[in-house]
Amino acid sequence: MPVTDKTVIHTWKRISLIEERVELPNGQNITHTTIAHPGAAVILPIDQNGNIVVIKQYRPSLKKWLLELPAGTLEQDEPIAQCAARELEEETGFSAEEIYPLGQVTPLAGFCDEIQYLFVAKQLNKTARYQCDDDEVIEVLHLPLHDIEKMIIDGSITDAKSIACLSKAKLCGYL
Repeated sequence: MPVTDKTVIHTWKRISLIEERVELPNGQNITHTTIAHPGAAVILPIDQNGNIVVIKQYRPSLKKWLLELPAGTLEQDEPIAQCAARELEEETGFSAEEIYPLGQVTPLAGFCDEIQYLFVAKQLNKTARYQCDDDEVIEVLHLPLHDIEKMIIDGSITDAKSIACLSKAKLCGYL
């Protein structure tokens, strides 16, 4: 799909809004707007008691709290597994002796090129929690899987990346 013209409309942090002329596989030329995103790691931490470590995070875009798995954006040239380890520690105050890749998901393919890389983290060790980003207000919780599944069913957990990672981990036998 060749690009014929590209304009960066806006940049914030490591994310850009790009408008470009694109030729589709059927030969039609269109103007398409894409959010260019460097990618992110999503981590499913399982503590020594078999509970899932989740974060309760205030999301200014939605103006409400969400229950989510820890996750974060890749830094420039950062290996994906290193991003997962860094974000786990920054957001929860835990490191993991074992981190297993689960693959990836494309959460918003209609208008965003972000790829989210999924991981399971086990053998957690408490560390000194790093400083969260300025826009992050986070509480760390340890919840049993059955409680999390009930919250997905009743709509208390709506975060797509968390639901996808939990589902993939369960299908792969980690839960």
